Amino acid sequence: VQLQASGGGLVQPGGSLRLTCLASGSALRYYSIGWFRQAPGKEREGVSCISVRDEGTYYGNSVKGRFTISKDRVDNTVTVHLQMNNLKPEDTAVYYCAYGPESLFANPDWFPTGQWGQGTQVTVSS
Repeated sequence: VQLQASGGGLVQPGGSLRLTCLASGSALRYYSIGWFRQAPGKEREGVSCISVRDEGTYYGNSVKGRFTISKDRVDNTVTVHLQMNNLKPEDTAVYYCAYGPESLFANPDWFPTGQWGQGTQVTVSS
C-alpha cells in the first residue's frame, strides 16, 4: 500500500483547509483510510476515517461537526478528502494519512509501523 498526503498549510482561526490522501494497493479494500494527528508534546489523536468498502465513517469527538471526510475509488486507488472547517488553534498538528481497521483510528497509538504516510503540517494561528 502506498499513501501520499497533501493539502496542509497555515490558516487563521475560523478558516478552512482540505487534506487529500492518495492511497493505492489491493489490500485497501479490507480497511478504512483516514487521518490521525500529533501535536508537539501530545499523544496521537484519531481524527477521521472512511471505509473503502462502504460509506462508514468515524470522527473524533473534537472534530465532529467541523470536519467532513469523503472518498473517490477507482479499482485499487482511493482518494480521500478531509474538509476541515472552522479550524481552531488546537487543531494545529502534523496530520498523517493512514489505513487500517476503523478501531485503530480511535486508538492511533496502535497503528503498526508502515501503515501511515508522511505527515502534513496544519497550523491554525492568527
